[in-house]
Amino acid sequence: MTYLSRLIVVLFVLFTPLSAFAVNPDEVLADPTLEARARALSAELRCMVCQNQSIDDSNAELAKDLRLLVRERIRNGDSDQAVLDYIVSRYGEFVLLKPRFSVKTVLLWGAPVLLVLAGGVSLLLFARKRTGKPTGSKLTADEQATLSKLLQK
Repeated sequence: MTYLSRLIVVLFVLFTPLSAFAVNPDEVLADPTLEARARALSAELRCMVCQNQSIDDSNAELAKDLRLLVRERIRNGDSDQAVLDYIVSRYGEFVLLKPRFSVKTVLLWGAPVLLVLAGGVSLLLFARKRTGKPTGSKLTADEQATLSKLLQK
């Protein structure tokens, strides 16, 4: 390996973000199936401190408390939906990274479609307005004479 390629490898390793999960070993459930459910649910819940991270990725104390709460509810036999409903009842819909479709969130889910449709209609109207309109200026008498000579050849 050349010096440059070694340097590139070292820089790549140093600057590549390593995946650091916030789940501590003392939080992990003994049953792998229950732990997988807990991790899946934790990935769906927003950290109320960080706000753009799931509680699975956050190191905040509140996120840790929520992870422990999720695991406790799973250990007590709650279904995934029951766990989510319980957390939402305590912290509100904002705790969900992917909000549920309801009357309150219809605008949130429908806004992208409405924006695309509005953009399409705007483009259509703009294109229709421009159709048939001449562009540029009229030819001068000299330009018209030169064009006539060229077309006669």
